[in-house]
Amino acid sequence: MDLGSVFLVLAVIILVGVFISRPFFEKENAPTTEAVQAALDREHLHSSLLAEQDRLLNALQELDFDNALGKIPAEDYQIQRIGLLQQGAAVLRQLDSFQVEKAQEASAEDRLEAVIAARRADAAGRSQNMKQPPAVAVAPPLGGDDDLEELIAARRRARQETSVGFCPRCGKPIQKSDKFCPKCGATLV
Repeated sequence: MDLGSVFLVLAVIILVGVFISRPFFEKENAPTTEAVQAALDREHLHSSLLAEQDRLLNALQELDFDNALGKIPAEDYQIQRIGLLQQGAAVLRQLDSFQVEKAQEASAEDRLEAVIAARRADAAGRSQNMKQPPAVAVAPPLGGDDDLEELIAARRRARQETSVGFCPRCGKPIQKSDKFCPKCGATLV
């Protein structure tokens, strides 16, 4: 081995050593582990608060449903509902501290009540559609640009409008254009 190759190997070793030790010398520019850990803790707290908010909303919805069915006495219902509302308001206040700008001027309790009312309306709408017979239930289109839903709703309205009555023999609904019952074949003229 000659002297030039020894210097070349020595230079490569020095360059590798400098490259490996560089993070130790640039400590001021890199975020500290405490800052990274604090950011991770903040994100973890935010996600746990969102999960707690969902849990409380589901608990309130179940409590209201149980009350509507008569499973819970009225005095127990009020106590449990107030407790859940207070917990929900505390969670919403903590979530507000994570937001840069204020969501609304309404208090946390009012916003929680608004969310609960929206969920009740959604659940009531779904239960109404389930209780109606299929020929009468006309679901509104989910989106204004959803062509398939609009076509289905238009078809249901057209079928509902053309129905003129029921077959005198079997009771099946008949259309204006029917001359014979589609189920039993009875003459309708």
